[in-house]
Parts: sequence; structure tokens; C-alpha cells
Amino acid sequence: MAKDGSTAATDGTATGSGDIARSLELLWGTGERPSRGPKPGLTLDRIVTAAVAVADAEGLAAVSMRRLSTELGTGTMSLYRYVPGKAELLDLMLDRVLGEPLPSDTGTGADTGTGADTGANTGAGTDPADTSRAPAEPADAPADWRAAIDTMARTYLDNLRRHPWLLKINQARTVLGPSALRGLELSLTSLRTMGLRDPELIGVIITVNSFVEGLARTQADEAEAVAQTGLSDEEFWDNQRPYLERAMLSGAYPMMAGMSEDTFSPEFDHFEFGLRRLIAGFEALVAERTAERAAESTSETAGTAGTSG
Repeated sequence: MAKDGSTAATDGTATGSGDIARSLELLWGTGERPSRGPKPGLTLDRIVTAAVAVADAEGLAAVSMRRLSTELGTGTMSLYRYVPGKAELLDLMLDRVLGEPLPSDTGTGADTGTGADTGANTGAGTDPADTSRAPAEPADAPADWRAAIDTMARTYLDNLRRHPWLLKINQARTVLGPSALRGLELSLTSLRTMGLRDPELIGVIITVNSFVEGLARTQADEAEAVAQTGLSDEEFWDNQRPYLERAMLSGAYPMMAGMSEDTFSPEFDHFEFGLRRLIAGFEALVAERTAERAAESTSETAGTAGTSG
């Protein structure tokens, strides 16, 4: 690990890789604030906001304590009075961006976040270390769990597009702050009408998140490939066209050779297709659980009637 707390790899940077206790203090506002030394006006919120802006514009690898000191017009050592290093800063950045947008921001109350990955906003103008600002109460959840899943998926996809560096983070052991827990609370509240067991509800959230992340990662990888090679997608496939056409004419790939011309059309909405299929699958599971409960109720009623007789 580097002196600023960053990991050696530019990809797969892990949350929770720094001083976990310090990250939790900063996330939950229990840490002591610096009393002297830093430039007036410098706050933890400004540091996190600047870090997110740099990551959005140039990627996670561009975020360093030295770079942030330049952006904020202060000495590097001043930043260390607020946050120990990049690893802890990453925990704060993650909690920040995965807490946007909120139901209170949209006014719809429909944003259920993405499970443990969304929740209370610590946006510009607020200080995550301000213990006087308690997390807001969860907003009313959508009446229909299908609408909740739809909103959950679209909100997360939009978030990953705004902050593509999120896909570079290893979140296997995320340090949970107010935003993470509020997001999970909102999601579970929205899904409670499914009537599933608690582990199954978590499974729903993980399944939706994994689907969204897979598509978002493919889109991000495509954009990165264009930037790295200078070749557009059309140019890339045009280079392969002669070889692929000969392969199709060889008779060795009859299934692929017989597919329609629009099979790989960019017009096909894979997100919409996959989301609809996921919801349909969950509907089947909910129906199955409903039938099981009805059968159990009938059996108990019959048993009670037999005893009474």
C-alpha cells in the first residue's frame, strides 16, 4: 500500500482496506474534528466532493492526496488532518455517490436505491462528520414491488453511468455508513410485499444489482476500449468481417450462420429485456410462495376442524 493509503492496483481497489475504525468514525460522525492547522474553509465534505469530481472526470487512479491538495488549494498535510489516506477516502466516496439520488431529491419517493449500496446523501454543503444531522426517515416505498425493482435497477444503472469508477471498486467487504444502511432499509421496505423470506429478499437485491453491474461494466469496457485503441466499435468489427464471413460460409457454425441480420443490432435493448425477465421470474417465485402459504393455511384449518369435531 502506498503512503497515501492507496492500493497498488488501479483496478479492483478494495473498500475497507485502510483503517476501518477511522473510516467508520468519519462515516458516522464520531471522529474528532481538527481544531487547528487546516486552511479555513476546508472540510471533510469538500475533500470528498473534490475526490468524487476527480474520479468522475479522470478515473479512480487519478485520485491522490497530492492531487486533491492541488484541487483544493491547500497543503497535502492539511488533508491528512481530516482523512488518513486514500483507502479511507474511498470508503467516504463510495458512501457519498451511492446515496444519490434520494427520494427527497426527486420528490417521487420511488427511489429505493440499490440495497446496501445507496442511502442518505452527504452531498455538497454538508459535513459527513456532522452528528447533528441524523439520517432521514425512509420515504414511502412504492406500493408495487415490481415498480420498486424497476426503479432500483434504473437508479443504479444511472449511478454507474455517472460514476463509472464504481465498477473498478472491490465492494466485497464494504465499510457500511449511513448511506449504505439507509439504502438497504429503503430497498427492503419496498420489497417487503413480495412475501419472501429474509434471505430471499437479500437475494433479490443482489440479483438485480449483479444484472445492472454486468451491463454497465460491458458499456464502460466498450467506451474504454475505444479510448485506448482509437478504433470505434464499427471499425473494430469491420476489421473482423472478412474472417467472420468465411467462417459462416464454412458450414462449421450452422446455428450462428442462420441467425437473422439484426441479431447483434445495437437497437435491441438488452437492459429492458433482462429487467423484464428478472421481474417475471420474481413474479413466479412470489406466486409459488403465495400458493405454499395458502396450502399451509388450508391444512391448518382442516386440522383444527378435525380436532373440534
